[in-house]
Amino acid sequence: MKTQYYTATSLDGFIATEDDSLDWLFPLGDVDDTSYPAFIAEVGALAMGSATYEWMLRHSDTVAAETGSAWPYTQPAWIFSSRGLPSIEGANTNFVQGDVRPVHAEMSKAAGSKNIWIVGGGDLAGQFFDAGLLDEVIVQVGSVTLQKGKPLFPRRVTSPPLVLVSVRQIGTAFAELRYEVPRNDAATT
Repeated sequence: MKTQYYTATSLDGFIATEDDSLDWLFPLGDVDDTSYPAFIAEVGALAMGSATYEWMLRHSDTVAAETGSAWPYTQPAWIFSSRGLPSIEGANTNFVQGDVRPVHAEMSKAAGSKNIWIVGGGDLAGQFFDAGLLDEVIVQVGSVTLQKGKPLFPRRVTSPPLVLVSVRQIGTAFAELRYEVPRNDAATT
């Protein structure tokens, strides 16, 4: 089992615009042409921050039109938020806040032998990294720039650096980079 941060980013390192829009992402390609179908098949639990969850709420009609459901995940999800948020009908969601460590333990039990997906955002993935719980970063770098927005990974990671394990071209708009997160207490120097 691995804890993975799987996401897409602009060439200049943003996963969403300042107002949490992903409109830049969808014209770049079809998700079925990416590693996503194989990736999600190996996920047993997922975590997301409140901004990501609220994006799902705002776009539930679009998500339902594309996937057949306003909540496209069968896996249990933990939503990190310091405020109350409405539930999505049919979604197996757990609303939590605070330290990611005890939540990760719950997620691990739920996932069994499958992986844990840190859906987003970047700061939530950073919290799992800070706690020494992040094993892999899989990022699809899109061929657009946003100039500003929500950063991919708002952490300094220099010593040791992430270890690049694979690079894959996806169509003409994406490069998928897969990094292993080395274990070292000095990872956030």
